[in-house]
Amino acid sequence: MRKRPLGKTSLEVSELGLGTWGLSGDGYGPVVLPEVDRVLDRAVSSGVNLFDTADVYGRGAMEKKLGARLPKDTTYVVTKIGTDLEASPAQKRFDPSYLRVAFERSRERLDRSPLDVVLLHNPTEQALARTETVAFMKELEERGLVRAWGVSAGSVEVGRAAIRAGAKVLELAYNVFVAKDLHALSADVKEHNVGVLARSVLAHGLLTGHWSPEREFYAGDHRVDRWSQKELAKRILQLDALRPFSKAEDVGTLRSVALRFVLANQLVSSAILGPRSVAQFDQLEREAGEPPYLKDTVMVELAARLKAVGVEV
Repeated sequence: MRKRPLGKTSLEVSELGLGTWGLSGDGYGPVVLPEVDRVLDRAVSSGVNLFDTADVYGRGAMEKKLGARLPKDTTYVVTKIGTDLEASPAQKRFDPSYLRVAFERSRERLDRSPLDVVLLHNPTEQALARTETVAFMKELEERGLVRAWGVSAGSVEVGRAAIRAGAKVLELAYNVFVAKDLHALSADVKEHNVGVLARSVLAHGLLTGHWSPEREFYAGDHRVDRWSQKELAKRILQLDALRPFSKAEDVGTLRSVALRFVLANQLVSSAILGPRSVAQFDQLEREAGEPPYLKDTVMVELAARLKAVGVEV
C-alpha cells in the first residue's frame, strides 16, 4: 500500500483510506457485524493505515469499534465532531463548550492519546468565523491532544475559510462528477500544504456503472433522497463519458476509472473508500492500479468528455 504525506502534518497515510459510515449501518442500511470486523481486519492486513469516522456514526459505536479493533501503533484515525444528536431535533454545534464534551467522548471511545486527526463536521462559514471555535481546535493541537485538526467541508467557501483559519487537513467530496470544489481550492491547498482527504470517491455507488435509471433505494439508505429519478437517469447517461477509458487493458471497469481519477490528483493525500464487505474491499484495492493511475493525456480527454455531457470540471 503506497503512502502519501498528509499535507504539513507529520503523518504518512495510505493513499487508500477506509471510511466507516457505511460500516456503521447509518448510511446504507443494516450491516452484518462479523463482516464489519472482517473488513477492518482486511484493510489493516492490506496496509491501510487511515480510517475515517465520526462521533455520530452508529451514535459513537463505530469510534468504539475502531478503538477496540485497530492496532494503535500502525494506524491513524480521522474523526469528526460538531453534531449534537442529543438535541431535539439534532443540530450542528461548534461552540467550545459542546466541542470539548464531544472531543472527550471521542477520545474515550477511540482510546487513543493523542487523537490523530479531528475535523469539524460540516461547519458553515459563520461557524469558522467564530474565533473561539478555531481557538479551541488550535488549543487541542498545541496541548498535544491531537496531532492535527481540520474541517470536513461541503463547499469551496467553507474549504477556503478553513484554510484561512489554519486547518491542516481538509476533507472534500471529490470524484469525476464532483471535482470542481477541489480544483477551485487547488492553489490554496498547495500554498498552505493542506492534507486532502477525498470522500464520495464513487459517488455513493453511482460510478460503479451497475445501476439502471429505475434503480430504487430503500428505507435506511441515504440515497433515497439524494437524486430524483430524473436526476439519476441523467447521471447514468453521463457515465458514457467514462466508458472509452474503461476499455483499456489495465483498467477494465468504470469503477477503476473513477478511482484512478481521484488517485491521479497528487493534491489528494488519501481516497476514502466505503466498502461494506471484504469482496468489495479486495475489488477496489485490485482496481486502484499503479501510478500514474491515469496518464495526463487521458485526464485531459476525460475532462473534455465530461464537459461535453454537462459535467462541470
